[in-house]
Order: sequence, then structure tokens, then C-alpha cells
Amino acid sequence: MNLRKSQLVIALIFSLVFVSCSKTVVIQSGDLQIEFDDKLYSKVNSLSDKTYSFNDVFQLSEYLETKNFKTKGFKISEETSYPLNEKFGPGLETILKGEFIKNGICITKIISVKTYEAFPGIAIYDVQYVNCGKQDIQVNKWVNHNYNIMAQQEAPGFWSFQGSSSDARADWVLPVAPGFYQKNFMGMNQSDYGGGIPVTDLWRRDGGVAVGHLELVPKEVSLPVDFDKYSGYAQIGVENNYVSPTEFLIGDTLHTLQTFVSVHTGDYYASLQLFSDIMQAKGIKFAESEEEAFESIWCGWGYERKFTTEDIISTLPKVKELGIKWAVIDDGFQIAEGDWRIDKKRFPGGSKDMKRMVDAIHDHGLKAKLWWAPLAADPGSKVIEENPDILLINKDGAPQFITWWDSYYLSPAAEATITHTLETVEMFMNEWGFDGLKMDGQHMNAVPPEYNWNRPLEYPEKSIEMLPEFFKIVYEKAREINPHAVIENCPCGTCMSFYNMPYTNQTVSSDPTSSWQIRLKGKTYKAIMPQTAYYGDHVELSDNASDFASSFGVGAVLGTKFTWPADNPTQSESFLLTTEREEKWKKWFILYHDKMLSKETYLGNLYDIGYDKPETHVIVKEDTVYYAFYCEDWDGSIELRGLEEETAYIAFDYVLQNEIATFNGDNPVIEVKFKEYLLISVSKN
Repeated sequence: MNLRKSQLVIALIFSLVFVSCSKTVVIQSGDLQIEFDDKLYSKVNSLSDKTYSFNDVFQLSEYLETKNFKTKGFKISEETSYPLNEKFGPGLETILKGEFIKNGICITKIISVKTYEAFPGIAIYDVQYVNCGKQDIQVNKWVNHNYNIMAQQEAPGFWSFQGSSSDARADWVLPVAPGFYQKNFMGMNQSDYGGGIPVTDLWRRDGGVAVGHLELVPKEVSLPVDFDKYSGYAQIGVENNYVSPTEFLIGDTLHTLQTFVSVHTGDYYASLQLFSDIMQAKGIKFAESEEEAFESIWCGWGYERKFTTEDIISTLPKVKELGIKWAVIDDGFQIAEGDWRIDKKRFPGGSKDMKRMVDAIHDHGLKAKLWWAPLAADPGSKVIEENPDILLINKDGAPQFITWWDSYYLSPAAEATITHTLETVEMFMNEWGFDGLKMDGQHMNAVPPEYNWNRPLEYPEKSIEMLPEFFKIVYEKAREINPHAVIENCPCGTCMSFYNMPYTNQTVSSDPTSSWQIRLKGKTYKAIMPQTAYYGDHVELSDNASDFASSFGVGAVLGTKFTWPADNPTQSESFLLTTEREEKWKKWFILYHDKMLSKETYLGNLYDIGYDKPETHVIVKEDTVYYAFYCEDWDGSIELRGLEEETAYIAFDYVLQNEIATFNGDNPVIEVKFKEYLLISVSKN
């Protein structure tokens, strides 16, 4: 059924075309082709000669679902196009209008599609509906880009990127087989899980389609993926389901969000990169790269919440010996979540004990980072007692609960929250002397609408939109105190909200459940914010609790939470730095500090993380290309992509320190055998 569209030829690298023939409107941008028929149904395809059809029939792609009917069968009444020369540069806007008339109901549908020379392969939609009839209408939801994408014959039918967050802490990159469904709601999915990256990408070996929204603040929409068992295609889209039906009054205009569709070859890396580029062009500005964020990390979480001052201080000599640059004091120092003063029951010296730990870290030539769970406060904590209206209140009048911490949410929109937060950062960094912050907790990723009538917001969803501003305030305050402060955002196990990303200079794999997650999260963050340090988290969270290679190969900062010395009675055996582990740890940290691949350019477009075997990641540093291969057991050929033709190369295993092969760029294929991983450097011979 998948017929290559050899008849679709594109003469230029980028073209913008408006064609009206037989009542069909065609819009093109790069490889993207969108066709509308005279009912405003559409289909999306790729003009790449590598890609087969995605859609072979026109589909109801944008519509309203009301209490009594679904809007379909609009009769097209107007087709116009205009050249654009906006801040995005030159482009073309196509506007389509049509009318839906049924039983006295009249709705005008207006679709604006913009394409730009600077962003080939993507179309930006603004869709609106006008109630031109004589009846008010109750609307349950709107849908944009409802496409049925035909599956390929090989298994899996698709790979996908799905950027929502839930307590499943599931993979963001995953295969899609018949029977699969995932809602991908960008609002709260559980009491303290929500948010993410508002993009869904569905790709086959020959190419893929991505959809999402381009609003500058978080929105509570869904990007579902549904692969019916018997249909032969998977359905994607962007949809807004109203909590209760919205009144679409006579004469009113209903606007959807600004959304997009794009096509690509390869995996999802290109579409996320393009999404990020457009959002930055619209005004999103990421924090500047921080040199100190790329330095290696030891964290005291190996001792968990029972750590003592002596645990931290006595471990520092070994941390320094391994060449690690940061020491992190983790959860357990505080009186309670929300009351971030020192717990004198465990640390009788109070702030003096904390300062003693920080001074010891600095005396060993290390930098100090402190764990913190902002926006969380325990029942009965000082901040709630002093500011009862600081809580984020749900529609039922109850405070929003953070299940993980047994705490309540503080409202990011409350002035008292901002005051409390700034005072806390001041205490951490000015009074105690910390050089950075490890902000932790999946609850940081999103908040629900707020209904605190003691300090009412302009509208309940304002709390959702203000969450990124909260992290902006934290980031700016910390950097005001210390211009080189490292601000890590660790939303435990979740896909970090895109809107929080501008206010961190260190992303993290954030409690990965596997080495696969370390690698896929690395690829994701490097697509969106390639200059920002990516931390692979404690190596003890990887496969076999010792997979440094996964962090190394994707250009992640190395970290560990080992405990030491061996005679410490409170330490866990699983984290103890035994003689055997120490030898391995030392080897990898020396290698990390020698190569510093975390600071170099990651080439995410060369290999498909889903279909290409073995899984491959590439980093280029000056004239050397570093390849990382991953497979449980591989014996066969590998292709080294991205090299120059008519050039002699030498491949070197820089972990085992031995030459692998010499070859020519005209035929960059070599035979290798490895288990779990192979890390090689390739340079001109």
C-alpha cells in the first residue's frame, strides 16, 4: 500500500508554492507538502525521494467537536496567499476559508498556514472558527493535524518521540506497534506529574511527521498517538479537550493554539531541533552555556537521608583523588520541605555544621552544590504557618498535594512564594556559600490551574503560565549571587517541561531507569539546547550500576554517588567504592577529564536511534570524530557516517587503547565485535 511518490519532484532546496487546481490547494516548504481539498480536508506528505506516502487520502484534519456534532464538510469559499517578510524572514501565508452549515448552524472556518524560507519542512497553523449562525454552540474540543500515518510493513511499524510526563516514568522514545495508545496530555497527569515537550514525532525508516504547538507558555493540550490494531495506520494530532463545554456564542470567534506540522527523514532529532529553533526565533531564550556545569560530580545521596557531617567530609579526599570537581549535599539536611533551615536534631551546630561541610568541600579544591525541592512545603512547615494563602488551591478548595514528598504545592503565582524562594536562595548561596543548586522533584515540571479565591488570579490557568517565570527568578537570583552558579533542573524521571529549560544551565537524565534512558534523554536535550551541559546522573542508576559508557558516548557529564571509607557502618554495600570499583571509576573519570566530550558538538542526524543497529551516537571534536555503539552482543559490520570521501582514516578504541581498523572514506564500513558498547575515535590517517 505504501507507494513511492516518484511523481512529486522538488526543483529547489526550498520552495513555497501555492497551487489551486481542481479545487485542490497545495502548500510546500522544503520536503513538506500539504494538500487541501474543497471541503478543507487535507493530507500531509514528504517530497523526499527517500520517503513513501504518509497519507493517500484527504482527511478531516482540523475540526471542532460539539455537544451534538463534529464540524466536517466545510465548503471552501476563499483561497488567498500573501508574501511574508516578518522577523522570521521571507515566507508565504496561505489563508483558506470555508463554511459549515447544518440544521441552522453556520460556522466559518479560517485556516492560516505560514511557511518560511529560514525554516524549510514545517508549516505553522493558526486556525479559527466564527459562529455565523443563529444558535449558541457548546464546544467539547478542538483538534488540529489529525493525520492517519500509514505504517510500513516491517516491525515496528513506527518509532516515536512522545514528550509527556507521568508516574510511569516511561521512555520518551519508544516503538509503536498495533494496539498502542498514549494520550500525551501536557497538563497534570497525576497529583505531581505533568508537563513536558509539546511535540509528538512519529517516524518510519523512510521518514516521519511531527506535530505540536508553538505557544510561548505551557498549555493543557494533548498530543495523542493511537495505532489501531486493524487499520494499518497510526493517528496523531493536537487536541484541546475542554474540562466543561465552552460556550461558542453567536458572533464569537474561537481560536485554537498556534500549531505546526513538519516532515523529516531520519529520527526525531531533526524535528525537535527545528521546533527549538522556531521557539527561539519567537522569543524563547536559553541560558548561556556555563563552563563549570561540564565538570564531573560526586553526590552524597549514596548515604541517603541519614548522612552526617563526617560522612561528607571523610569522603572528600577520595572525591578529590578521582579528579571529580563537584560535591553535592543532598536531601536530609532540612527541618522539612519548605523549612530549609538546618535540622538541629541531626546537626546540632545548625548553620555552622552546614558551613563546615561547605568549607571542607572548598578546602579540597571542589565546588559545592545543594539539593533543594522548590515549590514544595510539608503540612505544618513554617512557611505555610506564616503564609496560609501561599498554597496552590484546586477547584474543590483543597490544596494540591505532592505525593512523592508528602507535601503541598506552593503557588508559583503567589508573592509570598517568590519572597520565600528568594530568601531561601540567599541563605543557600550567600550565607552557606554554595556554588550551585540541584533543584529536584517531578512536581517542578507543571502545576494545575489555581482557584485560591483569597488572592484570585486573572484566570485559573495563569498559574500554569507563570511556572517558568518562577524558575527564571530562581536562576537570575542565583547567578546574581554567583555569576558562575550551576543550576540543575532534575524533574525526577520526567520529560522536563520545555518552558522550564531556559532557566537551567545543566539538564540531567533525572533518575533514569536504564542506560537506554540516559542515551535517549541525552539525544533529546542536545536537539533542543545543544550548548547546555547534560548530566548523565549517578552512574549507579545505569545498567549494572556501572555503565559509564552510556554517558560518555552521548557527551554527558559523569557523576557518581559512591560511599567511602569501607568501615563506615551506615553506608549501603551497593554504593561502596570497593577496590575493584575504584579502579574502574578512576579509569573513567580520568578518561572523561581527558576527552571532555560533553562540551563538544553532538551530531544527532547521522543515525536513527530506533531503526539503525547497533544504536549509534556521534560527537565531533576538532578533527576527530567519536563514535559510540551500543548493543548487547554485536558481531558484524558498522558504517561510520559523516566522514570525507577519498580520505584515509584510522579507527581507535580509546577505552581499550588499541587500533580497530584503517579504511577509506569512500567505503566507511569496518568489521567489529563487542558486547554492550564500543567507543572509538576516528581520525585522518
